[in-house]
Amino acid sequence: MLDSNCLYVKDENGQEKKMIILFTFDSEDYHSQYVVFQDPELEEENVYASKYDEQGNLLPIETEEEWDMVEEVINTFVEDEDNA
Repeated sequence: MLDSNCLYVKDENGQEKKMIILFTFDSEDYHSQYVVFQDPELEEENVYASKYDEQGNLLPIETEEEWDMVEEVINTFVEDEDNA
């Protein structure tokens, strides 16, 4: 479920975890919306991504090509943050 700046995912034990949304973006090529997020409880800066639908439900990214596109967007975001 998406909120204004956070979302909730279920971990491997079925417990809800609050994640911080870094940014969202749309892809016209894949006709999808994506959310990039982080676990605020982890010291490592792992970044996660998922598709989401109009109701805010998270959906899996299914193809290697789609992952490549998402990683490119994330890398551009990180570079922009580093240069800011």
